[in-house]
Amino acid sequence: MASNRLIGRMGKQAERIVTLLLCVGLVGWETMPVWGEDSMPVVHELVRHPLPYTTMVVPTADKDVTSGMAAASQLVSLQATRNVGPYALAGRIREDYERLQGALQSRGYYGGHVTVTVQAEGKTIDGHAPDLAGFLSSIRSGETVTIRLGAVLGEQFTVGQIIVVEDDEGDGKEVAAGEKQQSHVPAVRKVLTLSKGERDSLGMESGAPAVAADVLAIQGRLLGYLQEEGYGLSSVQAPQAILHPERKQIDVQIRMKRGPKLVIGPMALNGLKRVKPDYIRRRILLREGQLYQPSVLEQARLDLGSTGLFASVVQRNGDKVLPLSEQKVPPQRERTTHKKVATQHSPAGVDGALPIDFDFTEGKRHRLTGDVGYSTDLGGRAGVSWLHRNLLGRGEQLRVAAMATGLGGTAQQGLGYDGYVDFMKPDFLQRSQVLDLRVEAIRQLLYSYRQTALLVQGRVERPLWKDFSGSAGVTLEQEHIRQFGRRADYFIASIPVKLDYDGTHRSNPIEPATHGLRVSLGVTPSISMEHQTSFFIPMNMQASTYFDLTHVGLTKPGNSIIAVRVMVGSIQGASTWNLPPDQRLYAGGPGSIRGFRYQGVGPQYGTTKYAIGGTSMDAGTVEFRQRLPKNFGLAAFADAGQVSGNSIPGHGKLRVGCGGGIRYFTPIGPVRVDVAVPINRPHRGDKWELYLGLGETF
Repeated sequence: MASNRLIGRMGKQAERIVTLLLCVGLVGWETMPVWGEDSMPVVHELVRHPLPYTTMVVPTADKDVTSGMAAASQLVSLQATRNVGPYALAGRIREDYERLQGALQSRGYYGGHVTVTVQAEGKTIDGHAPDLAGFLSSIRSGETVTIRLGAVLGEQFTVGQIIVVEDDEGDGKEVAAGEKQQSHVPAVRKVLTLSKGERDSLGMESGAPAVAADVLAIQGRLLGYLQEEGYGLSSVQAPQAILHPERKQIDVQIRMKRGPKLVIGPMALNGLKRVKPDYIRRRILLREGQLYQPSVLEQARLDLGSTGLFASVVQRNGDKVLPLSEQKVPPQRERTTHKKVATQHSPAGVDGALPIDFDFTEGKRHRLTGDVGYSTDLGGRAGVSWLHRNLLGRGEQLRVAAMATGLGGTAQQGLGYDGYVDFMKPDFLQRSQVLDLRVEAIRQLLYSYRQTALLVQGRVERPLWKDFSGSAGVTLEQEHIRQFGRRADYFIASIPVKLDYDGTHRSNPIEPATHGLRVSLGVTPSISMEHQTSFFIPMNMQASTYFDLTHVGLTKPGNSIIAVRVMVGSIQGASTWNLPPDQRLYAGGPGSIRGFRYQGVGPQYGTTKYAIGGTSMDAGTVEFRQRLPKNFGLAAFADAGQVSGNSIPGHGKLRVGCGGGIRYFTPIGPVRVDVAVPINRPHRGDKWELYLGLGETF
């Protein structure tokens, strides 16, 4: 009965219904002025000349009202581009009243009013004055008109009752002839009782300021909650406000229809040509019979898109709700006809199943890319790689790459190469587990040693917990090495195990990190045979963190970043000279200590510049990164580190380098140019280094 009386009172106030959407929509809504240049009556040539004007928005006590008035005003938006004559300007001024009043009402000031004053030649007139057009016509050519927009706010209205009623439109009921209601009179509808979750989802309580944007947001929040609860066909109409000037409040009425509670029905995969449907069904994060939730469907769509196999993935709901049955449908069966869906394991209160369609557009399978880089120590490198994205129809990737290395450079003695064939199989044995197989041939003529090697690698990688991933594999390496005039052949078998944590949440590995922490731990039990048998265990740790200066209020997010990196390595089980030269630890170069050439930090062979390597290494970096306008950026850094023959880090001669660089940001990552100099240069060390590359160093 109380609900019926409430609806009755709402009916009596029908003529005061305010559509909040219009209040907000007034901002930026542009209409043509009443008077136009061509349609303006010709009274005198003086009347036709355009009037330049400036518009000033007088600040109010509510800065949101002030900014809203500036955004809504046609006088403001057109003053710099569309000067008009006196009559057209008068029409523009009068039209702005409604726009500005909408800006007030959108913030809840329903009792306030707008003021517009026009000033020229020492005279001031109100924007509502009947002789406004005549006043403007009398202004001499070349004079500038000053228009001031202001407002008297009054008391801000608050929200009274929030009533949710049943939306029965479209239910097939017809109104008898002669009984059609007037469009401005609201129909009497049943007031719905909301659950606690539905009530909480409104995000607004009685007594809150009657801000139109906040009231309108109720629609999206309530609809989102209903759909996440399984009411996939629910509908919520835009809220209506019923104005009560006598108590400075608005009552909010919302029309809602829950519809049936649904589970996911049969899923159809459309548009697949070279991708196998069974791979998609194993990969997809949905199962028939689970609760229908838009967020889960969207996550499944994004996950399928992340495979790189598709140019687009579109999810659509089926055209009708299917009834439930007690007979279970096998989850891997293709949907060819509408089937009844099992109720076993379905959430309580489910009324039906909604079929789901996925429409796929497959992307290009092949990609050819080039790789170019240069640094003064390692010289230039240039290569090409070819990628097949879907070799066997289940997302397998085959990459073939060939690169020339050592094109000049102070740490190089000649031209080398690096070529490999890499096969990657996603979802190996279980979802999100990747198998990576590689065969690689390497030749590098470094000052520290000359190496020709063939490697065969197998690795399995998978996510472990949130932001954690791990990998384990086997590597077999046959190599020939010449160092300091001595030649040796090695056969090395190793089992690399790695644990990674990445809390930076970057969208791709090349994107520069702006916050968070990254940590990588590696242990690689190895045995070297053929030349001299030795067992050794290399261990390494690298951690980097990023601090955005926006957190201390200095810059905009992502503009100014302090990046810090720490690296530690140790080899246990063998001394330096019992290790193959390529297995020893080195420092220097863009990956560790800039300003020193690659492998230029650590013990040297006699008085030469040839590096011996060591069994421990530690290094640290502090870098400041500053974004500039037009996709440019700057960086300044300092690196320090050491290498020694002691297996415990912290020993050796500490070397320090510093420098800076510029960045140019592209869609695939920043192009980096860095110059670094050593602070304490070793004997025969380089005086400076230049580095060119793609992406940040860490």
